[in-house]
Amino acid sequence: MGCYRRQAVAFVRGEGAWLIDEQGRRYLDALSGIAVCSLGHAHPRVTRALREQAGLLLHTSNAFRIPPQELLAARLCELSSMERVFFCNSGTESVECALKIARRHAWSQGLRRPRIVVMRGAFHGRTLGSVSASGESAAGHELGPLLPGFTRVPYGDLEACKALPVAGVAAVLLEPIQGEGGVVPAPPGFLRGLRRLCDERGWLLMLDEVQTGLCRTGRWFACEHEAVRPDVLCLAKALGNGIPIGACLARGVAARALTPGRHGSTFGGNPLASRVALEVLAVMQEEDYSGRAERMGKRLVAALRGGPGTLPGVEAVRGRGLMLGVQLARAGTSLVAHALRHGLLLNVTAGRVVRLLPPLMINATEADEIVRRLHAALQDHLSREAA
Repeated sequence: MGCYRRQAVAFVRGEGAWLIDEQGRRYLDALSGIAVCSLGHAHPRVTRALREQAGLLLHTSNAFRIPPQELLAARLCELSSMERVFFCNSGTESVECALKIARRHAWSQGLRRPRIVVMRGAFHGRTLGSVSASGESAAGHELGPLLPGFTRVPYGDLEACKALPVAGVAAVLLEPIQGEGGVVPAPPGFLRGLRRLCDERGWLLMLDEVQTGLCRTGRWFACEHEAVRPDVLCLAKALGNGIPIGACLARGVAARALTPGRHGSTFGGNPLASRVALEVLAVMQEEDYSGRAERMGKRLVAALRGGPGTLPGVEAVRGRGLMLGVQLARAGTSLVAHALRHGLLLNVTAGRVVRLLPPLMINATEADEIVRRLHAALQDHLSREAA
């Protein structure tokens, strides 16, 4: 179906931070399959785990115990200080689980028409529930009527959240950094303020860390930058390094909201996906991927902000770790094709924000090369527009 605006290139092989197309040309990957391949392409340990598990057992269903899934749940809870995990196949499914948790919790509290507070400019996925929770531009009114029960407030506006009526609200859902919305970090103190507000009013704080989670911002989870622990935490993308898997983590009353028969997944957390995810987490910890993301992110930001003329047509650079947004002075959707011609993969979100999400294993030389190739692509982009 015509759902994608694909570029005219097909990749057949990957090596670390590099992809190789059908003609053998090499491209530096600054997108990671949209924050998925954090360990890079064809990582030997992930490949070995994948092969070993494929030779043992692929799938049984969640009607039975799955030992690799149990080990993965325990490891995620250890890393996040959460209590329970529901496994699914994607980020949007993780968000769907969070929405169900909020509604089930509200039902147990006697709320029959609960509302969930969401942020303008948000993006939570493609299912109808996730679309309904996303920002107005992402929702797409041609899909309407959207699901009811959502109250939108400006992203980062704590006073707007405080002005909401206490009664009827079940939870607050947001991204610590809005990805599709233009790589917009939450203002300092916003997450801490929301945590206090939710505690005072009995609301659940639910964080969508599908893109920011698992070392991308220089911490295991972006909420750690403000020492905030949510009630619900949504993960996916980097967890499988390309193997589909999502996880919805919860604690306290949120961890007990879903009971047998209230939710499920045929493939979620099957032996193959769980075994690969365990290896991904082990590599991230042993090779200090959070530290690498922080160091390489600082190097990239320093180069991107390196002085007048360093990057033509750029207004601002923002983000954390290796989740960076380069805001252009004008629309930049054609920049993707220009970057491809220079052997660089990136994308443009919110119309004019270059989103950089390179693998977390990039080295200093590769980080510098991203900036060099982006500079050349921007020059082509501006020259073509001027002509």
